[in-house]
This record gives sequence, C-alpha cells and structure tokens, in this order.
Amino acid sequence: MAKTRILLADDHTLFRQGVRTLITAEADMEVVGEAANGGDAVEKAAEARPDIVLMDIGMPGLSSFEATRQIRKNRPETKVLSLTMYDDEDYLVEGMEVGASGYVLKDSPSAQLVAAVRDAQRGGSYLSPRMLSQLVDDFRTRIKSANRMPRFATLTSREREVLKMLAEGNSVKEIAGDLNLSVKTVEAHKFNLMRKLDIHNKAQLVQYAIQKKIIKIPNLQ
Repeated sequence: MAKTRILLADDHTLFRQGVRTLITAEADMEVVGEAANGGDAVEKAAEARPDIVLMDIGMPGLSSFEATRQIRKNRPETKVLSLTMYDDEDYLVEGMEVGASGYVLKDSPSAQLVAAVRDAQRGGSYLSPRMLSQLVDDFRTRIKSANRMPRFATLTSREREVLKMLAEGNSVKEIAGDLNLSVKTVEAHKFNLMRKLDIHNKAQLVQYAIQKKIIKIPNLQ
C-alpha cells in the first residue's frame, strides 16, 4: 500500500523534528520534505509532490495563506492542513478560503493530527475538536443574541469598523492596508457583517450606514 507523502512546513526546527517522529511512526505515512518558510514550502511542494502539506500559520516571509493558495493552484491534488497555536476564527476562515483542508491546533493530541492527515487524504476536512466546539458555541450565542438584540448589536467592533470604511467608499484592499490586515481577512469580516445585517450589495450597505448614522450624508450645498 502506498504511503501518504507529507511535507512539513514550520519555522521551528524542534517542532518539525517532533512531527517527523510522529509521522514516521505511522505505517501508512512518510515525510518527504521540510520547509522553514512559506516560499520554501511552495518550492518544496513542487519538487516533492506531497499528498499533504502541514502548514504552520505565522512563518516568516511569504504568508502561509498565500503559500497555501499557490500550492493548491499549482498542484490541486495536494491537500494543505493549517497547523497553528491560534484558535482564531479569522485565521480559520482565511485558511479555508485559500483552499486548506483543515485546521489543527498545535496543542492537540498526536492522534488528532494523524486523524486530520487521514481525513484530508480521503478528501475530507478536519477541525480540531476544540475549534469546532468554539464555532458551535459562537453560532449558538449569535442565534440567541440575534433574537434579543438589533442586528447592528451583533457586529464585533472590527466588523463595525470595516462597515464604516466600506460605506465611506474604501476598497477591501485599502481597508486591509489601513488596518494592517490581509485582504482575505477583511473579505471575511465583510462577508460576516453583510450576512448578519442581511445586506446583499454595496448600495444597501451605504444606505444602512446612513440610516444608522454610521456615516453622514455629504453636504452638497
């Protein structure tokens, strides 16, 4: 039986060594390469042609999300699992948007990482149980909040900030630059706020912002 070929991408040598030891202990898996940054991960993925890339979030140089996007574009059959210490919904959304097949927290038991690799290899998706539980709790909270509060009150402070800047005519790229966020993260905030407010286009967004006095109607006199 052919083994699942895995590329490790993480800027911490000791962590890569630990994961390599874990992976090589599995009879159906093998490590075919290592990378210490995003750019290196893209190059090694093209050379080694792995089945799975374990991609750390937050490496120096090329963004891990951009590296994931390039790997998936260059070789769609290669699956990427985001491997991170951050239980952050924005990172999760950004990872999924660029094609990641899962989100694994670094403090997870080793069995969960092995399960994530096998799920991805079968074409599935994987979320660390703690992250999944957090998403479910957040979803329940939003439902309850939506029943008690006006829609605007359900927005996070960051979503309100993005709403105001969008209504003022700023592009997603401009907002990303001003707030020091990635374009994908701003797009995720935009998607979330428009979903919460049941707004479907830019004209409705501007009209809503004027009604709520988030922005003022320009004085044309």
